[in-house]
Amino acid sequence: MCAKHLDFGREGEACAEALLAAKGYVVVARNFTTRGGEVDIVCRDGDTLVFVEVKARRAGSLARPDEAVTPAKRRKLVRAASVYLSEMNLWDRPCRFDVVAVVSSGGRLTATHLADAFSLEDAGLDSGLYQPW
Repeated sequence: MCAKHLDFGREGEACAEALLAAKGYVVVARNFTTRGGEVDIVCRDGDTLVFVEVKARRAGSLARPDEAVTPAKRRKLVRAASVYLSEMNLWDRPCRFDVVAVVSSGGRLTATHLADAFSLEDAGLDSGLYQPW
């Protein structure tokens, strides 16, 4: 069961990456992991760094995939993104947070890209960070 769940997650991330690439985004990192969280995909949209959370659900799920990006998850994403910016010395770059919602139905994956899906205020972190997001 666990292996199938992980495989489905990887398929969802691959689907999300294909969608973003088709839109002209350039992937610069996958599964960037820190002690406090993970960013599924880091990419560039022009000069903007985009931190992407991918959520995948099977058809018939009680909630939409994007509804799983709770305020607590958003805080973890923001913290992981800040570590990425520090490690790569990119605090001067404009940034945003996107979500890609992937749904499986009849063996087919469909991805929906939600650009600028949330702000620092939505994550409950409206101060204390240098980046002017």
